[in-house]
Amino acid sequence: MTVPQIKTDDGVQLYYEETGSGAPVVFVHEFAGDYRSWEPQMRYFARRYRCIAFNARGWPPSEVPPDTAHYSQARACDDIRCVLDALEIDKAHIVGLSMGGYTTLQVALNHPGRVRSMTLAGTGSGSERWYTDTFHKNSRELALVFEREGAAGVAKSYGNGPSRVPFAIKDARGFAEFAKHLAQHDAQGSAHTSRGFQGARPSLYDFESDIRRLTTPALIVVGDEDERCLEPSLFLKAAIAASGLVVFPKTGHLVNLEEPDLFNQVVGDFLERVDAGRWPPRDPRSLSPIPVPALWNRDPPKSV
Repeated sequence: MTVPQIKTDDGVQLYYEETGSGAPVVFVHEFAGDYRSWEPQMRYFARRYRCIAFNARGWPPSEVPPDTAHYSQARACDDIRCVLDALEIDKAHIVGLSMGGYTTLQVALNHPGRVRSMTLAGTGSGSERWYTDTFHKNSRELALVFEREGAAGVAKSYGNGPSRVPFAIKDARGFAEFAKHLAQHDAQGSAHTSRGFQGARPSLYDFESDIRRLTTPALIVVGDEDERCLEPSLFLKAAIAASGLVVFPKTGHLVNLEEPDLFNQVVGDFLERVDAGRWPPRDPRSLSPIPVPALWNRDPPKSV
């Protein structure tokens, strides 16, 4: 059987799956997920759209480059561009979760003509000024854990982190499947990504001036119990003119798996409104004349 693969401009093979027809929608997975994490969306949106999910470099069946130098936030951005080029897609709706949401935003910043809309779900962990250095340090330490204990060991620790607990509580069967998939990941590929991408990526706030110039329609989705992404989501809502913010109640980081029906509903409505030209920038008349202090410049909590 032929394995569907795309070759990037630096020679790395990326595995992808495709289903449906219509306007293209590209799904970009999180660090602890893979293309399988989008199955509830692939099945739903393929009824009306051409849906593509792919595995990032370092996630088999995609290739695992042996050097950390081949992994970075800039390279992840270029890989999405390569996916679009290889599949002859001029412009796509791009839906990203967490690391995938960060990369989706980078595509909009660097290749705005290729992005019809962007859905930024659970995006921005590590962006809080007081937390960025710690996030980088934790990511580099996680790389060592992958190398020492393998993906199965990480699935038992990192996979049970605070922002993933709500998923385990509400859907034990779904969470078990997520943990099983995480345990199957390539330890070295994940370690390289944790060092080269997660352990080095800038805070979203470093791109504030460029983000404020974006005209790309955006939907920001976050769970109310995904604490490290709440503040960055408010920042993105304030900074992106044509954006909307949805907060899911009693939900953690894995919004598309924890609440697949709700996620599909809000993203589906967003895509339809974008395609109909009904997702405009915010009307200036709706802005409060009273300035609101920016949360994203505040000092760290006293408990940290």
